[in-house]
Amino acid sequence: MNPPVPVNAWLAELSDIARRAGAVVMEVYAGEWHLRTKADSSPVTEADELAEALIAAALASMAPDIPMVAEEAFADGRSPAVGERFWLVDPLDGTREFIQRNGEFTVNIGLIDHGRPVLGVVYAPAIDRLFTGAIGHGAWVEDAQGHRDIRCRVAPAEGMTVLASRSHGDESALKEFLQGRHVAETRYSGSSLKLCLLAEGQADLYPRFGRTMEWDTAAGHAVLSAAGGHVSDLSGDELRYGKPGFENPNFVASRR
Repeated sequence: MNPPVPVNAWLAELSDIARRAGAVVMEVYAGEWHLRTKADSSPVTEADELAEALIAAALASMAPDIPMVAEEAFADGRSPAVGERFWLVDPLDGTREFIQRNGEFTVNIGLIDHGRPVLGVVYAPAIDRLFTGAIGHGAWVEDAQGHRDIRCRVAPAEGMTVLASRSHGDESALKEFLQGRHVAETRYSGSSLKLCLLAEGQADLYPRFGRTMEWDTAAGHAVLSAAGGHVSDLSGDELRYGKPGFENPNFVASRR
C-alpha cells in the first residue's frame, strides 16, 4: 500500500517546480527558438524539452519511488512501467499557443493514484497564474490578486458559458453536442486553462472532441475535481488514467 500523500508539502514543492519550469519556458519564449515536428506530427520546441528535464529531475528528488510519464520522454519511446501511483507531466501544454505567442500555454504536473488524478498543479507562466488542487482538500489560484480558494459555479439562469479548444477540436461535433442546451456564450481557449476556468467558476461546460493524451488533462482534472467538478467520457463514466497508450477518449468536463 502506498503511504499517504503529504498534500501541503507536495503542493508547495510542486508549485515551486512548476514556476521554475515556467521560467525556463519564458526564457525560450522571449528569444529565438527552433520548431521541430515529432513522429505524431505534433510540434515541439526547446521549451518543452528543457522544462521537462527540470521537472523530471525535481520529481525524482522529491519522490524517487514514483515513476513519471511525460510527454516528450514518451514521444522518444521512454515510458516507465506504472503502478497504482505515478506522475503525469506535460511540460508545455499548448505548444501551438506558444508558437502563436498568445500566452495560453501551461506547465502541468498531476499525480495519479488508483487511476484517478488526486493532486494537480497547472501554471500559466505568460500570465503568471498558478492553479493547484488536491482531492479532499480544495483548489486554489494564485495570481496578481493574491491566493484564494476556487470552486465550480452553478450555471447562471441566462445560460451556460461553454469552453472550446482554440487550436484543436471538432466544430461540427461540438455544435451537435450543444443542441438543445441553454448556452449563452462559447469561449475559445488553449491548453489545460479550460479545465482551470471551470474550476474557477468562470465557465460551465467543456466538451472535448478530438485526440488528447493523459498528460494533457491529469493536472487540470485534479484541480477541477478538487473544486467540485468532474470529467467523464461520453457514456458518463469518470475519465480514468493509466490506460494503454495513455490516450483519452472524447470527454466532457463540468461541475459535478
